[in-house]
Amino acid sequence: MYKFTDEQLSIKEVVREIAQGPIKANAEKVDKEGIFPKENIDLLVNAGIMQLTIPEEFGGTGMDDEIAKALAVSEIARCCASTAEIVDVHYLGNDILMHRGTREQQEKYLPESAKGKLAGFALTEPGAGTDATGQKTKAVKDGNDYILNGTKCFISNLGPNEGNHFICVAVTEPGIGAKGTTAFLVDRSMPGVSCGKTEDKMGIRGAAVSELVLEDVRVPETAIVGKVGEGIKVALEGLDGGRIGIASQACGVAFGAIDEAVKYSGERVQFGKPINANQGLQWYLADMATRAQAAWMLTLKAASLRQQGKPCTTEAAMAKYYASEAACYCCDLALQIHGGYGYMKDYAIERMYRDARILRIYEGTSEAQKMVISRSVMKGLI
Repeated sequence: MYKFTDEQLSIKEVVREIAQGPIKANAEKVDKEGIFPKENIDLLVNAGIMQLTIPEEFGGTGMDDEIAKALAVSEIARCCASTAEIVDVHYLGNDILMHRGTREQQEKYLPESAKGKLAGFALTEPGAGTDATGQKTKAVKDGNDYILNGTKCFISNLGPNEGNHFICVAVTEPGIGAKGTTAFLVDRSMPGVSCGKTEDKMGIRGAAVSELVLEDVRVPETAIVGKVGEGIKVALEGLDGGRIGIASQACGVAFGAIDEAVKYSGERVQFGKPINANQGLQWYLADMATRAQAAWMLTLKAASLRQQGKPCTTEAAMAKYYASEAACYCCDLALQIHGGYGYMKDYAIERMYRDARILRIYEGTSEAQKMVISRSVMKGLI
């Protein structure tokens, strides 16, 4: 078991109080109406959670701590997966900027992030999902600028009124694959940048997800994140952290499903006794708890390696793969424990069941994670 620092435990308690209180109370409304949970984000900004990893000089708390991020995201996801998704992607965008951005970029955008203006990450396109090298968005050099044209899809933290800046990958030299891509910092206010179709989703309905449309967007060379030709490299580095974030979100959803199953099974009486007095149902709870804890240990291992600056691509893939599968498993069994009531929108597990399903898809499908893991196995690295 990991031994958390006092500071990490303090973050956990602060987030848990907010999550178990107003965030949980607002979760049903957020889902039912599909509204962006601005009140939740404002509470997290005021508590220093949205700016958790941003240096103090830029208005953050200066706690560059992967374990603390995992604790924060998991506690939020335990009560509202939509809010957890927003926070996680915000962390991802800021993380790339802190590790790969220039001082000028950091000075402009990190203070805005610290105030709650959302950061995002734009890689996926209609024809470039798991195969990120299939990018069609182009960046053409024009003097000291680049002209960007293309459409990104399924972009989190982007809605009609949401999203401030995005790390966007585009092709700068066609025909040579990953080395022909470059990452750019795209500001929502730039001429030619617009929000396209906003998705009507099955789950995480409060998390804004839309198309990012780029039409003759002129960006200066100073908007390049990293170096020319390193777009996919920058993206993959960021995705290691992003996958740990999704694993943290998945663990939170799994633990939340267990919370709901324990509560319902203790209150529901059949044949004169609570249904959790039945051994078969107890075994369900045991299976759920074991998988959730195993997922959490994998997540903490990956977060710990990343915190130490050590390679963690395989460990992040393992955590993301196992935790997302575990979340879906736990939600499925929790709904089964609820019986017919679990299928009704009156109970939180119905929402959680829908929220969980995306975890096996975004930030790399379970199949993509197994590709990453198997390569390490075949190289004898496991």
